[in-house]
This record gives sequence, structure tokens and C-alpha cells, in this order.
Amino acid sequence: MSQHSPASVVERNDAKNRYEILVDGKRAGLTAYLDRGEQRVFYHTVVDDAFAGQGLASRLVQEALTDVRTAGKRIVPVCPYVAKFLTRHHEFSDITDPVTSDVLQWLDAELG
Repeated sequence: MSQHSPASVVERNDAKNRYEILVDGKRAGLTAYLDRGEQRVFYHTVVDDAFAGQGLASRLVQEALTDVRTAGKRIVPVCPYVAKFLTRHHEFSDITDPVTSDVLQWLDAELG
């Protein structure tokens, strides 16, 4: 009997302003964002230790950024993980905006 990897799915949770990756129905990780006009500012990505090393963060961010494109928005990678992901995935460079001091001040005020 072959071992199959658990089913994982990425969902956008608008109420909590984040994308979540679920493994067998349990939340394994999330990437949090706030919308600033047409920009979707990603500021935090985390995967639960129990699910580390399975490539879930990469899949989560890939699907989140694909959703941003579908929504016609732009990416602002405040989150170091998202920023690092973008250095390896140039297919999103056309919709990526730089992290500016304006964005950081706005984010700080929003997160309070």
C-alpha cells in the first residue's frame, strides 16, 4: 500500500485577511495580508512546526500570489518569506511593488 501525502488546500479567509493552507481539514499555516487600495500587503507567513518541511509555505504563497493576480491586485512583500519567494519566482515581478516607508508606516498604523 503506497503512502499518499495528506490532501492540502489553500483558501482565502477574507474575514481574517489571510490565506490559509489546510491539511486534512486542519489549518497548517497562513499568510496574512491587508489591502491598501489595489495593493495586497503581505506581512506575515507561518507554518505550524508539525507541518514543517513539506513545502507547504511555498505552495501557500504561490497560490496566494496567483489569487492576487486573478483579483487584479498588486503584491507588496513586507513579509520576509514572501519577499524571498519572489526572488525565485519572477513570474510575479510584473505585479510586485516595492516595500516603501509609506507602506510600512501605513501597515504599522493598521496593525496598531
